[in-house]
Amino acid sequence: MKPLFIISFLLLSFASIAQTTISGKVLDEKGNPIEGANVYLEGSYDGASTDAQGNFSFSTSEQGKQTLAVSFISYETFTRTDEVVNFTNLKIKLREDVNTLDAVVINAGSFEAGDNAKVTALKPLDVVTTASALGDVIGAFQTLPGTSANEEDGRLFVRGGDAEETQIFIDGLRVFTPFSPTANNIPTRGRFSPFLFKGMSFSTGGYSAEFGQALSGVLALNTIDEPDQEKTDLQFMTVGVGVGNTQIWGENSFSINASYINLGPYQWAFPDRNEWNKPFEGAGGEMVYRYKTNNDGLLKLYGAFGYTNFDLIQEDINYENGFRFALQNLNLYFNGSYKQPLGNDWTIFGGLSYTNDNSDIKIEENKVDDNENSAHLKVKFNKRFSNRFKVSFGTEYFITDFSEGYNESGGNNFNYGFNNNIFGVFTEADIFFSKKLAAKVGVRAENAEVFNQFMVSPRASLAYKSGNHTQFSLAYGRFYQNPKNEYLKFSQDLEAENATHYIANYQYVKNKQILRIEGYYKKYNDLVKFDDAIATPLSTYSNSGNGFAKGVDVFWRDGKNIKYLDYWVSYSYLDTKRDFKNYPQQATPNFASKHNVSVVGKYWVDDWKTQLGLSYSFASGRSYTNPNEGGFLNQKTKNYNSVSLNAAYLISQQKILYFSVNNVLGTKNVYGYNYKNELNNNGFYDRQAIIPAADRFFFVGFFWSISDDKKSNQLDNL
Repeated sequence: MKPLFIISFLLLSFASIAQTTISGKVLDEKGNPIEGANVYLEGSYDGASTDAQGNFSFSTSEQGKQTLAVSFISYETFTRTDEVVNFTNLKIKLREDVNTLDAVVINAGSFEAGDNAKVTALKPLDVVTTASALGDVIGAFQTLPGTSANEEDGRLFVRGGDAEETQIFIDGLRVFTPFSPTANNIPTRGRFSPFLFKGMSFSTGGYSAEFGQALSGVLALNTIDEPDQEKTDLQFMTVGVGVGNTQIWGENSFSINASYINLGPYQWAFPDRNEWNKPFEGAGGEMVYRYKTNNDGLLKLYGAFGYTNFDLIQEDINYENGFRFALQNLNLYFNGSYKQPLGNDWTIFGGLSYTNDNSDIKIEENKVDDNENSAHLKVKFNKRFSNRFKVSFGTEYFITDFSEGYNESGGNNFNYGFNNNIFGVFTEADIFFSKKLAAKVGVRAENAEVFNQFMVSPRASLAYKSGNHTQFSLAYGRFYQNPKNEYLKFSQDLEAENATHYIANYQYVKNKQILRIEGYYKKYNDLVKFDDAIATPLSTYSNSGNGFAKGVDVFWRDGKNIKYLDYWVSYSYLDTKRDFKNYPQQATPNFASKHNVSVVGKYWVDDWKTQLGLSYSFASGRSYTNPNEGGFLNQKTKNYNSVSLNAAYLISQQKILYFSVNNVLGTKNVYGYNYKNELNNNGFYDRQAIIPAADRFFFVGFFWSISDDKKSNQLDNL
């Protein structure tokens, strides 16, 4: 028995000798103890939890160098590698995790719409169920503050800037012709189907250094990375038909949709003020191929085409028989991108977009042939050094080849064109000092080959979280944009226009409620001016223009207080003047309204299985020039008002009957006035109001989805 007893004693003695006690205390950055933190040696089962005083203690038989880890929810994990005997009486301070949902968000000047952002002003469903939008992404964003109501145009007018000052990107790549062409005073629509996008960011100023060539704003659309199931969508509408299908196999997926629109039957039933020689006809389609590689790479190939054809005669006070305008347009767009993790928290992104846009236009008896080929090449790297410090940098190249042929009815032919190529580089850093304080600092540099100009654009944003639900943000940036095609085709002896933004933002977010108040000041320099009534080849062009825009935007959304009701209210105050184009002096441009209000509400009636929607838009009068009185832009139109309604009835889970009517009250809105070129017998210029082609627009559609889960429907497409 003695040998056995001795052996057991020795084993217990060695085990006792090999045990090391690890101990210490875990505190937060203010020195307060953290209870319940997990403390453990990586790669072992040895560990403990902290008590109410933050203390911990446990024994281990591990020897040599080890890694001690301490983790707790909403804090960054602490690690320390050392000899295990040195892990005694430790004092460990945990830093707050800046990636948690309650951390500060850098958001001055931008609205997020998507499921993945920390704070969203709009959800994907909102973008396409807004009553006044008629399923158009742009129409939904026009209900946000910072935009001006220009119903006769349909594009985004942001904070005193005209529509071409806001650029649109898909997966980080430029869309050069994002809107379908149309005639004067008939609103356009975006070319792209909303259901292809998972998230959207609308910046009304102070946006990232990654984006350039936009003086006022950027709308960045991100396509879906991976569909959740195979499905088929069918659409039968009063204006046309549509079909879509998604297939998935392995790591591959493919989505395709097509639509055909013909307004002939609608205009027969509801005639408008135009005389249509050929009613509007349009066809479009999109396809997306996605492939996920074994090493977490993602390849996306996106293609779209659009066809537009119409011929109409519009009432015009200077044309006895009306003004004829006809257009046939074909647009092709391709977007390819690849994103790949490289290890050590590096990521690379590369992409290419290409656009071919051709328009055959007839203006009275004159013919115009416009052709544009444009491309955008981009490479970007991201490096995550820690949760608190991230850097991105990249380079890109924009290519535009524009040509125009103008053939007069008398036989004279003129040809114009230009190449507008731009090389750009950018870098930007996200710095999180804590969960309450963060900054984004970047710079962008560009060289415009068309006039050999080098431009540097600094950008900076700062955000401070002042409470559990509130934060303040500041943003500054300088932005450049080459002159419009309509100027460059006649003269390349110009420079880029530029604007400087200053933004201050307050935001409150709590339980389905959002309040945003944002003030801004924008200074314009080097705006293009010319010396004729309209831009012509014989005009003299310069960059002597300037201007400013300042104002306050307010946004309130509440989805909490009334069951089944979700609504938002937007208000914008805008004070802007500019001296550009052929203006004789600084004046408020005729596309800018001083006051803009939007109210959007959506209510679910459970007994009816119906979602009801209402949108109300108000804009104060816009300026115009009355030649019968002295001065320039000397009068204003009456205020703009419009109420729109919609309803989506679920016949079954996958079948929807949809109805909407825009401007349901038939308000007689006026966008401005055309004046006679010659005086009447009384010595005055007669005038004609610029009004919508129709007071109301009705839409009825039946939408049917066929999917694997037998549940999904097209409510998010309406």
